[in-house]
Amino acid sequence: MDAPLLALTRKRAGAPSGPSPESAAADNMRQLIQLRWIAVAGQVVTIFAVHFGLGVVLPLGSMLGVAAALAAANLAATLALPRHRVHNAEIMVALLVDMTALTLQLYFSGGATNPFISLYLLQVVLGAILLPRGSVWVLVAATCFCYALLSVRHIPLVLPASLLAESADLYRIGNWIGFAMVGTLLVPFVTRISHNLTARDAYLAGLRQQAVEEDGIIRMGLFASGAAHELGTPLSSISVILADWRRMPRIAGDPELAAEVAEMQSEVQRCKVIVSDILHSAGEPRGEAMASTPARAFLEVLAEEWQVAHPHVPLVFRAVLPPEATIPTDPSLRQAIWNLLDNAGEASPGYVALDAGIESEALAIGVSDHGPGFPPDQLASIGRLYQSGKGAGHGLGLFLAVNVARRLGGRLEANNRDIGAQVRLVLPLLVPVKESE
Repeated sequence: MDAPLLALTRKRAGAPSGPSPESAAADNMRQLIQLRWIAVAGQVVTIFAVHFGLGVVLPLGSMLGVAAALAAANLAATLALPRHRVHNAEIMVALLVDMTALTLQLYFSGGATNPFISLYLLQVVLGAILLPRGSVWVLVAATCFCYALLSVRHIPLVLPASLLAESADLYRIGNWIGFAMVGTLLVPFVTRISHNLTARDAYLAGLRQQAVEEDGIIRMGLFASGAAHELGTPLSSISVILADWRRMPRIAGDPELAAEVAEMQSEVQRCKVIVSDILHSAGEPRGEAMASTPARAFLEVLAEEWQVAHPHVPLVFRAVLPPEATIPTDPSLRQAIWNLLDNAGEASPGYVALDAGIESEALAIGVSDHGPGFPPDQLASIGRLYQSGKGAGHGLGLFLAVNVARRLGGRLEANNRDIGAQVRLVLPLLVPVKESE
């Protein structure tokens, strides 16, 4: 029996790697939570250093109460984070809470004259990276309002007499420390957040590419199903005509003609089987549980059937597989390997090899040839629809093999060797086994 057509419309298990928009938002919230813990620790250390170290009298109860409230809010956010999806509104609220805490601390310690007023820039920059444009402008407006309010309403800092002569130097040092803190905190956190956003964009791009590929697969499946229905009638007619011919005395009495008619009947029967497989695959129930089969037996049968269908192309089959190595009994996998063998046979009619082994507890199936290899531009776009060195309209074999590997949770690799090329399918086993020593 020839290899059946791919179950083209079955949902694939593979998915683009990387964080989804939801997980990226959660990662960004984790960065804000870490930053807030640093802010709480920094506020407490600064309050005690200024009050007890420099002798500047501060309202300890109020300022430590603000730090404690910020720590409590951060603890609540930490506990709630794994239980629900993070939205932009929550990130906006988190930044506004941080801004409110900073405003209160500045209010109790000199207002706009406090050197740490520059920490407002940290909230604005983080908002500009994480939030939509409208929300960022709300954050900017809130920052400007708080700055203006602190300019007219605040509790002044009262320096002890011993520091009055050095007050100008102290403010300059404080401004420098505030600037250094903003820069030091921005670099690592903005870098991490930007990495999260970049990974999220890559994930979305992968989803869009997968949607395009699935659309192409569905269109090919519909076309194949329709073609199979149309081919049924002419194939039946040809089969009847060939049967009549074979009974004709002139043909029955000529061994050469009789052999040719018999071969034609065999090919027509093969075409009918292929059409039946197409229709069966198109009507296959979605989500149907796959059976399992020993990997070696599956590949041995496939190699034998392909060799029978291509008697003039020598096929070398090598498999080092333990008996417990099993894979899903999936018609699409069979068709994918068959297509790779067909491609290798066309590129190298004198040599085709099918190898299989265990690599990192996965099944590695390699199809190699002694042909001219892949052009560099085709290697860069391997597996894309209609990307082939054979010209326009080709390239379906590799495209389908890539999608079959992805649907089964594996991957396809292609490379040129010293002689010819090799395409490998690396697939997870149903029961992982270790590589043979």
